Amino acid sequence: MTIPKGSQAFPRAEYLRRLSAVKTEMESRNVGVLLVLDASNITYLSGYTIPSGYVPQALVVDAEAEEPIFILRRCDAPAAMHECFMEQHKIIGYPEVLIGNPDKDGYDAVIGFLNEAGLARRSLGIEVASLPAATLEKFKSRLPEARVVDCTKLVTWLRLVKSDLEIEVMREAAAISDATMKRASEVIRPGVTEADAAAEIAAALIRGANGKPGTALKSFYLCASPRIGTCHIPWTGDVFRDGSQINLELGGTRHGYSAGLMRTFSIGAPSERLRRIHEAQVEGLEAALDAVRPGSTCSEVANSFYATLRKHGFDKETRCGYAHGIGWLEPTASLKDGDTTELKPNMTFHLMLGNWIEDDFGYVISETFRVSGSGAEVLTNTPRKIFEI
Repeated sequence: MTIPKGSQAFPRAEYLRRLSAVKTEMESRNVGVLLVLDASNITYLSGYTIPSGYVPQALVVDAEAEEPIFILRRCDAPAAMHECFMEQHKIIGYPEVLIGNPDKDGYDAVIGFLNEAGLARRSLGIEVASLPAATLEKFKSRLPEARVVDCTKLVTWLRLVKSDLEIEVMREAAAISDATMKRASEVIRPGVTEADAAAEIAAALIRGANGKPGTALKSFYLCASPRIGTCHIPWTGDVFRDGSQINLELGGTRHGYSAGLMRTFSIGAPSERLRRIHEAQVEGLEAALDAVRPGSTCSEVANSFYATLRKHGFDKETRCGYAHGIGWLEPTASLKDGDTTELKPNMTFHLMLGNWIEDDFGYVISETFRVSGSGAEVLTNTPRKIFEI
């Protein structure tokens, strides 16, 4: 017996639309076969969300075939059959002998498939940045008649503009983010351990919102005094105390799509320094959102924030956002000075205004937004305040 198909995140037509866009780009680069290796790109083109990419796997997109072929570890093949939109015979599991083998690995199975399927003489696009140099050389030596083309971000850039169906999933993820931040405001109290608060936050991220559960638990960061100058540190067993500050970054996830949200908490009245940076950053956040419109650039949005912040005597060294969606970060457009990427409707960004000013002091606030036809639609909906406990 084979495992039944699960409920699909998107209709078949949506995946075929995405594949059609990929094939158009392949044609422009004279690529006949594309090996998609990046886990988020595999999710985008197939619906597969399982974190099995710690061993070799590849989605093979043939420009002449309607559906791709997914080659992965045999024990993970049933999960792919369950999640992916493709017919089950398009899922190929390679044997366990290729795991932990010093001489061969799953990419040997991919090379074998290309030879057996008659694809070894076609121009071959590979996400080269996802491969060790030795593995790339293996592809070239074992497929001597293939013209290898670096297609590292071919799919990634196509993900930048979302479909309306994707936006609906992003809204679902954002609702989970809001519900979780509300739960955090209920459980962060003096005497409560960071770990106990983190457990409640994790539960809320999984429980979801509006009857739609979180479908994965992404890393979240609870940076409490005295570690508020850090940005990516987990909780500890310490307890919250009067005077503690907590910087919290989290994001609900639906079908691989996340919606980031950051807020700052203060147990007791916030310090004058914290109040001042908060007021400056909220004003900067609103200026950045006001600058969002189709045709403006990422740089223009970022500089609207930076200019406003500097008026208040503060600065921010890091970028103030990035393209956002599958896998959290989409490594394409950044909200930073000099990024000339032009905004288009249905692009989504995490306007990430975490600001780590000193080794022992920082502040966070962020929103996930969509570029609409005329401006910014903020998908998250949590009050822009310091949560005073």
